[in-house]
Amino acid sequence: MKITIFSDVHGNLIALEKFLEKEKDSDFYVFLGDAVNYGPWSNECVMLLESLSNCICLKGNHENYFINGEYDGINPIANSFFDQCYSNFTKRDTILKYSNSAFLYDYNLVHTINDRSIYKDTRLNLTQNYFIGHSHHQFLTESNGYKLYNTGSVGQNRKFINLINYINWFPKNNKVELKSIKYDIGPLIEEMHAQKYPNVCIDYYLGKQLA
Repeated sequence: MKITIFSDVHGNLIALEKFLEKEKDSDFYVFLGDAVNYGPWSNECVMLLESLSNCICLKGNHENYFINGEYDGINPIANSFFDQCYSNFTKRDTILKYSNSAFLYDYNLVHTINDRSIYKDTRLNLTQNYFIGHSHHQFLTESNGYKLYNTGSVGQNRKFINLINYINWFPKNNKVELKSIKYDIGPLIEEMHAQKYPNVCIDYYLGKQLA
C-alpha cells in the first residue's frame, strides 16, 4: 500500500492538480491541513480535496482562521493575504468537517505539534512518531528513538515557491520517500493579478523561485 501525505496547499490549485496527477496511483491520501489562504483558489482547492474518496483531511491553523473569520498574526504581508482570500471564501461548512488528527499504524498525523513551527534543527522531546506540516520545510528529524517527518508544502514552499513537496509512505515495510516536483508558477501569478492581489503579495511569490 502507498499512502501519500501532503500539507499546506494554500489555495494553489495548479500545484495541487500537478501533485495529484503525479501520484494518481496512490492507494490513500492524508492531507495535513491548510488548504486555504495565500493562493487565489481556496474554494477550488477545498472542492478538489472533497472530491477525493480516499483522502482524510485535517484542519490546519488557516482553516481555523477562516472558520473564525480572523487572522491572529501581526505579519503585514500575511494580513494582506488573509484580507484578500477570506473575503471570497464560501466553503466554511466543508472545512468545519476536517478532523484535528489521525493515527495510522504507529504514526500520529497532525498539522503540527502544540501550534509550533517545527524545523529540522528544532529541539524536540518526542514520545511518538509523527507526520506533520505547517512550517513549509521538508525534512526528517529524530528524538528519543522516534521519527518526525515534515511533508513540506504543496502550494507554498517557503524556500522555493515553485517546488511541490510531499511524502509517499509504504507502511508495510515502513519505507518513507520525501518527494519534490518543480512546476511553473506563471498561471498562479496571472490569476493573482486577475484577482487584483496587492503587489506586496505578488512580489512575495516572485521572490522565491527555484531557477
